[in-house]
Amino acid sequence: MSSTNFFVMVGKKDSPIFQLDLVGTERRGGADSKQKDDHRHLNQFIVHAALDVVEEAMWTTQSMYLKIVDKFNEYYLSAFVTAGHIKFLLLHDTRNDDGIRNFFQEVHELYMRTLLNPFYEPNTPITSTVFQNKVKVLSKRYL
Repeated sequence: MSSTNFFVMVGKKDSPIFQLDLVGTERRGGADSKQKDDHRHLNQFIVHAALDVVEEAMWTTQSMYLKIVDKFNEYYLSAFVTAGHIKFLLLHDTRNDDGIRNFFQEVHELYMRTLLNPFYEPNTPITSTVFQNKVKVLSKRYL
């Protein structure tokens, strides 16, 4: 059985900057395309509903990694907030605190490198396939 991981980066004004569905390959297929689409919408709904909880939790600690901030049925939502108030949210169904912390730290470093790119405007969607592929590699390594 594959695990479900849905990663979202949310910018200021709660606009999505980057999102990636990290569902295992055995769950992907052409026959269940509608089910996969419904699953993606459910993930987006769960993450969007938890933004207020993340906003409250980020002011209660000085740590950037907020650990698990919300739970919906069998899914957990972990959060990481950067110094610029960009929220990294990971919806997952297994507990792996150290791996998730390392994943967030590596993605934060990758995001900082993206910010240094003079052609990237902050708080705009990241459309780079290189960025997407690196996030996929990091998810396979840590999640």
